[in-house]
Amino acid sequence: MRGLTGPGPIRAQDTFQAAITAVAVLAALALLVSACGTGGTGARDEGPAHASSVTGAAPTASPSPTDTPERVDAVRLVKDDPKVSASVKRGLKPCVADEYPVDVSYGHLTGGPVDDIVVNVLTCGDAVGVGAYVYRAQTGGYQNVFKTEEPPVYAEIDRGDLVVTKQVYEKGDPVSNPSGEDVITYRWSGTRFTKEYSTRNEYSKAVGGGPSPVPDN
Repeated sequence: MRGLTGPGPIRAQDTFQAAITAVAVLAALALLVSACGTGGTGARDEGPAHASSVTGAAPTASPSPTDTPERVDAVRLVKDDPKVSASVKRGLKPCVADEYPVDVSYGHLTGGPVDDIVVNVLTCGDAVGVGAYVYRAQTGGYQNVFKTEEPPVYAEIDRGDLVVTKQVYEKGDPVSNPSGEDVITYRWSGTRFTKEYSTRNEYSKAVGGGPSPVPDN
């Protein structure tokens, strides 16, 4: 009898384990199908992959219209300006071929609808500024709202302000080595530029020259 009944419990145990395995496989398949169908819990929700897909799907913003005017003929602007001195106009000639010694900058200075234009007229040989001008757009053209013609001078736009640098020469200073500079900041008051403040910078004469004097003990 024991020989006939011995294998029974073993076969029953095998059948039970097989049933558990089958249930586990079915459960795993059900979870996999659910994950693929929802889109809320799959591998696609991993951080970098999700961020990339969102970035790629985001609509491209339309470029904002520019308020910078088209490139102007700065040379013609200066030569046609009645406020520019005759000496500056006479000296405004090409240095090489049709290249004129003129620097042009665009930026907001006067609060107008388009950028203002800063024009610096230089000399060909040593690039010394002989005139600096600011032009503000108006109907039909540009209006000269600032000028300085005390060389050497150079005007720039700095965070909405007009900054004018004037080299300071003492007697005997070569053009390439001034004694210092005055930096003057102007701000638009609504109708004109007014001086806000100025700074004087003095250059060291020892730099690039002979040895510095030795202090007395």
